[in-house]
Amino acid sequence: MDDHPVVHDGVAAQLQRYPDMVVVGHAGTGAEAVTVCAAERPDVVLLDLRLPDCLAADVVPAVHRASPDCRILLFTAFPEHAAVAPTLAAGACGILVKHAGSKTIRDAIRSVVRTGTFRTGAPASSTAPVTAREYDVLRLVAAGHTNPEIGTELNLSVNTVKTYLRTVMHKLGARNRVQLIANARGQGLL
Repeated sequence: MDDHPVVHDGVAAQLQRYPDMVVVGHAGTGAEAVTVCAAERPDVVLLDLRLPDCLAADVVPAVHRASPDCRILLFTAFPEHAAVAPTLAAGACGILVKHAGSKTIRDAIRSVVRTGTFRTGAPASSTAPVTAREYDVLRLVAAGHTNPEIGTELNLSVNTVKTYLRTVMHKLGARNRVQLIANARGQGLL
């Protein structure tokens, strides 16, 4: 699922050469991904980290509800992005970089079908300005959640949420939640 037609068309064209693989659909948004997965019940979904309507970490559970046996492989040009860890924690089976060749994509899909996971070796170290937990708080703030709601969702005390929020606001140079969301979007975090 990718919002760039050239990406999903290119991947589909590359996978046509392997008789054991059939592309059953594509989607440009998280909502479309859930609809396609519910209708087609794919074995594997290549999910872009950044979709126009939602975050990948929020799409993973929705896809699993729509198609419980589907395995999700994060497909991104940003393997060091702060959103990778939360997306993997949400249930994605591995990460595949977009500059991978067709054989690597094929092998990753086969690995996910066979073993339920795909590992390329040591995970990339994050160069994102926020940690994975700070990103969790950030994405819930962007979704409009209050500090108590964030605490409940992440199993954190309200004071801990406030600490994470202060830290991420400082890191992103924001004075309030509105500016935090704008700055995070400007840096490609949301």
